[in-house]
Parts: sequence; structure tokens; C-alpha cells
Amino acid sequence: MLAQFTRLTLLAALVLSLSPACGDNGDDGGVDHDSFATYQACWNEHHTTEMFTAPKAVTICCLSHPIGDQAMNVVCGDTATSCEAYVGTSLGSAAAATDITTGCTDYITQRGM
Repeated sequence: MLAQFTRLTLLAALVLSLSPACGDNGDDGGVDHDSFATYQACWNEHHTTEMFTAPKAVTICCLSHPIGDQAMNVVCGDTATSCEAYVGTSLGSAAAATDITTGCTDYITQRGM
């Protein structure tokens, strides 16, 4: 009886230890969906602090975080053009135009709306 209890306890511990890694099947880098006051603040966390590539940080911030009073997956708009305009204005010279274009294209693809 004790051996069965021990096996079940170990199995439960294994399942619990693996569940956070398996819980996120999206392509957002496993981000947590915290809100940010500004797009720049989101960018700073994901690109500068967490070291995601510039295009990936653009995608993550557009897709996975509420920005200001906007819901997640909304702030960058419905098209790559609206995304590029918003991100370009928000970041100024912090990101290259080609990185913004790549990130916005990925955002629109992943957004799927």
C-alpha cells in the first residue's frame, strides 16, 4: 500500500512539474499577458530585458499584452500597415523599419482574425 502511494505521489509531482511547460502552446514565447502602460514599456521588457529579437518583441507586444487602455491583440490594428504605423510611432528609432515590418507581418499571421 505504501509503495502504491509513493508511486502515485511521484507521478502527481511529475505531472505538476511538467504542466507549466505544456500549458502554453502559442507562439508568443510563453509570455504572461501582463498589461503595460505604453508600447515602449512592453518593448523594453521583451527586447531589451528578455533579449527577444526585435521582430519577435514586436509580435509579442502586439499580440499578447494589453497596452494602455487597449485589450491584448488590439492595439496594433487589423492590418500590417496599421501595425507598422502604430509600432513605428511608438518606438521611434528604437527598432529598424525592417524589424517592425517583419514583426507586424508575423503579428497579422498569428492574430488570425
